[in-house]
Amino acid sequence: MPGESESVATVVVATVTNLGIAVAKAVGGIVSGSSAMLSEAAHSVADTVTEVLLLAALKRSARPADEAHPLGYGPERYIWALLASIATFVGGAVFAVYDGIHTLVHGEDPGDPTLSYVILAVAFLLEGYSLYVAWRQVRAEALRMRAPLGLYVKHTPDTAVKAVLLENVAALIGLALAAGGLLGAQLTGSGVYDGVALLLIGLLLVAVAWELGRSNAQFLIGRPLPAATRAQVREELLSVPHIEAVLELTTLVQGPDEVLIAAKIDFHDLASARQVEAACEDAESQLRERFPAVRRVYLDPTPGPPAPRRAGAG
Repeated sequence: MPGESESVATVVVATVTNLGIAVAKAVGGIVSGSSAMLSEAAHSVADTVTEVLLLAALKRSARPADEAHPLGYGPERYIWALLASIATFVGGAVFAVYDGIHTLVHGEDPGDPTLSYVILAVAFLLEGYSLYVAWRQVRAEALRMRAPLGLYVKHTPDTAVKAVLLENVAALIGLALAAGGLLGAQLTGSGVYDGVALLLIGLLLVAVAWELGRSNAQFLIGRPLPAATRAQVREELLSVPHIEAVLELTTLVQGPDEVLIAAKIDFHDLASARQVEAACEDAESQLRERFPAVRRVYLDPTPGPPAPRRAGAG
């Protein structure tokens, strides 16, 4: 699938970028003695681990359905993506908050920040490129789905690309905070600014980890199509000849391009068995054409409720 390969490319770019940045930040933090820089190095290491987990999510969820898993492996991506959000929390947020408190309580001796400024500037450019790659894919997907960009990011089932997008935004903000901490320490000789920068970076990562964990948990529990899309599915079913009513409609998002639709359908009473079969085939074809992400359609012919008796009848 084109979207799947593009997601893999986006995550690979982020992985390579963060690995290189993590090494550079660690060197800069050791040379300058800046806790904020070391925290940013831990942040980049956490992001690298996160993206490795996201790559595992994309690869394992792409396996075709088999006898053991007849509905496929799509939901497995959300398990690995949930683990990635935990890695962001533990590897980045907890370390930053702990180091920030330690710096505020015990202080630190700021060294020469020149190398750190250079590393932060280069890291900003690299993170910016990674963000651009993720943003370009998200924008294209939002246009394809005819959804506002913010709404698409909030509800997208492609949580791997959402993770890269949010982590890169957090990384750029974190770099700005680390630079502010370095500058404050350089001008005042106090490590307080570095400690405050650490705490703010930690809180930022907590927010990102929470949002990613919440999104993946929703899909693991079972998330339907948005209400407006469900209304369009119902409308499409009712447009098929011989279908009189949609008594019950269930939709389940199993992945970015994997949606299951099941419905109890009331067919016209005079429709023959062959006409019912043809209507089911037509309904599935129309749904797949209008909603390319639909992979499975199950329609259950079900009698509708009996018509109310007229007064005086009987």
